[in-house]
Amino acid sequence: MNVLLHPTYFPSIASFVAMAQAKKIVFETDDNFLKQTYRNRCYIYGANGKLGLNIPVIHSQKNRQKYKDVTIFNDDNWQVNHWKSLLSAYRTSPFFEYYEDELQPLFNTKANFILDYNFKCLEVIFDCLQLETNSSKTTSYQKTTNTEIDYRFLVNAKKESLLPFDTYTQVFGDKHGFIPNLSILDLLFNEGPNSLNYLESQSLSLI
Repeated sequence: MNVLLHPTYFPSIASFVAMAQAKKIVFETDDNFLKQTYRNRCYIYGANGKLGLNIPVIHSQKNRQKYKDVTIFNDDNWQVNHWKSLLSAYRTSPFFEYYEDELQPLFNTKANFILDYNFKCLEVIFDCLQLETNSSKTTSYQKTTNTEIDYRFLVNAKKESLLPFDTYTQVFGDKHGFIPNLSILDLLFNEGPNSLNYLESQSLSLI
């Protein structure tokens, strides 16, 4: 199957289930930027439960701004803070050290555009998962598509469906229980090389 998805910040497990099972991935890159979506945020499992990591962006005065034109506000050292949050949440996970050297450079190099940065993060995660992908980018925005399964709605952080994903062991699961559909980072740090098998075995059919 071919799927149509937004490239987001360390995407949700649902997005990666779609990508792992796709014959081809088409990334939506010509849409307008909307607030309160996964375009510039992800959720991890911290000591106090679900924790959001947000990339601050600079909004233009225009009513509509293309996703690909949105720049990152780098004055508040958000990368340092995000890395500290990941260390706090996952340094005791089984596979954090296994992927640390691949991921840390993403938090040491400044990025200008949120879309470009998200693609850099995706490249690293694909490598960590050893997931070979066939992908392309849209050149114009189309409200509907007849050639791909449209998973663009997965970008909405506030309109999530309950997903019937299998549980796996999480660092703070004994305190707060299993939290589904977090960032792919949660799965990667907890399941390591088994992450791709997990993604390929899950179903999005109930979404």
